[in-house]
This record gives sequence, C-alpha cells and structure tokens, in this order.
Amino acid sequence: MIDEKYPLKEAMIFTQRVAQMSKALWKAVEKDWQQWIKPYDLNINEHHILWISFHLKGATISEIAKYGVMHVSTAFNFSKKLEQRGYLEFYKKDDDRRNTYVSVTEIGQNLLLEMNNSYYNTEHGILKGSLPIKELYGKFPEFLEVMSVIRNIYGEEFMEIFELGFKNIESIFDETTGEIIINNDIKNDDEL
Repeated sequence: MIDEKYPLKEAMIFTQRVAQMSKALWKAVEKDWQQWIKPYDLNINEHHILWISFHLKGATISEIAKYGVMHVSTAFNFSKKLEQRGYLEFYKKDDDRRNTYVSVTEIGQNLLLEMNNSYYNTEHGILKGSLPIKELYGKFPEFLEVMSVIRNIYGEEFMEIFELGFKNIESIFDETTGEIIINNDIKNDDEL
C-alpha cells in the first residue's frame, strides 16, 4: 500500500485521468487492431502471440503470457489454436524439458509478412490522430513518461522485450525498396 504522502485529491485525479485516457486509447487501438487482422481470421490475442513468438524466436508460454500481458491459460489456449492452424509449433529443449516453447512456423511467418504488407488496407485511427504531432514536430509521440510508468510497474526486462519487437521491425525493412526481409529473403506482395 502507498503511504499517504500525496494529497488524496491529487492522487485520485491522476489515477482517474490515466484510467479514462487508457480506456479511450485502448478502444481506438482495439478497433484499429481488429480491423487490421480481421481478414486473417485472427483475434487480438492470437496476433499478439504470433508477434511475440516471432520476435523472441522461441518463447515459453510463460514468457508469452508475461510480455503479452495475459494469463498463462490464455497464452496456452490461443497458442494451441494457432498450432492447430499451422502457425505455431510447440517443442521442448533438450536442456530444458520442463518448459514448453513455441516458435512461428514458415506458414506463420508468411501470415505475418502478408499482414504487415497489407497494413494500409485498413483505417488506423491512432495513426491518423497522431499525424498532427508528426507534422508539427517531425516525429510521432514517444510516450516517454508513460513508458517510465510501465517500466516501474512491469520491470526492466519487460521493457527490453517490448523494445526488441520494434528493433526487429526496423531491421526487417529494406530502406531502399520498402520491402520486408524475413530469413534474408526480400518478399513483397507479388510473392505472397
């Protein structure tokens, strides 16, 4: 419990402001995300699990749950559904028989590639709402204070994995052609 070092009014206004903004932001994010993945018959948890598994290059169910901010049973159940569809595979490591790992199959990688290449085929309210800031300052909002709060809640390791996905995204785009590179092969929409 937090010591009563802060005025009640200030603390309550802050937490309610964060709650209201988070709810409004999540509603827009959820709508954008669902529209983007709808043609691929995935839900948000499934897409998030694919995303995490791809960037971690072999993750335990516990890691997926932790970095996906979901319950372990949710991570496991949706991972099993993805396995049944051929997007993920489960395996054990010789040196770690206790944990179950998942990795993205070639079919799963192709699905992610196709989804990334079709990103602009749907509306993105969050992107659209951020464009005035991008136009004014030359970059999208960075949310440094919010990231600091998340770091204080979930820890440094969570933020390292959080950032890993974005570093991987930067590394898979060919700067000159705008194409996505996976497994050292350049792929574009014509090859899908």
